[in-house]
Amino acid sequence: MVVGFPRDELFLIAGPCVLEDDNLNLRVGEALARLADRVPGGVFYKASFDKANRSNASAHRGPGMDEGLEKLARVRSATGLRMLTDVHLPEQCAPVAEVVDVLQIPAFLCRQTDLLEAAGATGKAVNVKKGQWMAPEAMRGAVDKVQHARPEARGQGPEKAAADSRVTSSESLVAVTERGSFFGYGDLAVDMRSIGRMQRATGCPVVFDGTHSVQRPGLGEGGASGGAREFIPALTLAAIAAGADAIFLETHPDPDHAPSDGPNMLPLSDLEVLVRRAVAVREACRQ
Repeated sequence: MVVGFPRDELFLIAGPCVLEDDNLNLRVGEALARLADRVPGGVFYKASFDKANRSNASAHRGPGMDEGLEKLARVRSATGLRMLTDVHLPEQCAPVAEVVDVLQIPAFLCRQTDLLEAAGATGKAVNVKKGQWMAPEAMRGAVDKVQHARPEARGQGPEKAAADSRVTSSESLVAVTERGSFFGYGDLAVDMRSIGRMQRATGCPVVFDGTHSVQRPGLGEGGASGGAREFIPALTLAAIAAGADAIFLETHPDPDHAPSDGPNMLPLSDLEVLVRRAVAVREACRQ
C-alpha cells in the first residue's frame, strides 16, 4: 500500500542520522513508536544507509544499501512505523522502494533530474529537501520532475495507478523540506518566510528540518560538520508557528558519540518534550 504525507495534521520525521547496530536502531524506533500517538499525523522513522555526501573521504558512511534495507525492515517489523531513507543514485530507487514507504532526496541532489524521476517512477511518496542555495519557489521544478514521472502520470501500469489511488485527498505523495540556507561560509540561516512561499509554490506539505538547520558545515573537529543543537527547539517551534506542516528531527541517545552529525542532533531524551511543545504550538496557531 502506498503511504502519503498528511496535509492537515502535523507529522514527524525522526530517527538517527545513519543506521547503526540493531540495538541502537530499535532503541530509537521504540521511543518513536511510543511517541506516535501524541503526533496527530504520525511518525516516519528516518535513517540513512549511506552518507554519500560527507565532507571528508574518511568519514563514516553507514552499512550500505543491502544491509541498511535489512536493518530498516527489522525496525519496521518491531515498531510498525513508516520508513523513510535517502537515495543518492537513480538505480537505488526501485530496490529501496520495495522496503520503505518514503524515498528522500538529499538537499545537494534536489535538482538531479534522473534521480527525481526515478524516485517518482516508483510510485512511492517522496520527500525532497531544499538545496541550501535555492529560493523557495525553485522547488516547484523539483516537485514537477517527481510528479511527471509517477506511474499514473505516464499511464504506466494499472497496479501502480490503483495503489496510488488509495492515497486520499487529505494526503500528498510529495513533501518538501526547509533545512536552512547558506549564510557566508560554514553556517546556515533560516528564513521563516520560506515555509509559506514553498507551500504556495509547490502545493505540497512543507517539513521543517530542525536539526540540519543548525548544522555548521566543515566547522567541526577535523573539518567534519559542526552544529549548534541548543537552537533546535527555538527554530522548530518558530517554524511551526510560521505554518510548517511537519518537523524533521534527527535524534540519538548519545549525540556526542554518534558516528555522523552528532553536533546537530537532538538527544533522544529531549525529543518527547519538544514534540509535545510543537503539537501545542500548532494547535494554538490554528485556533
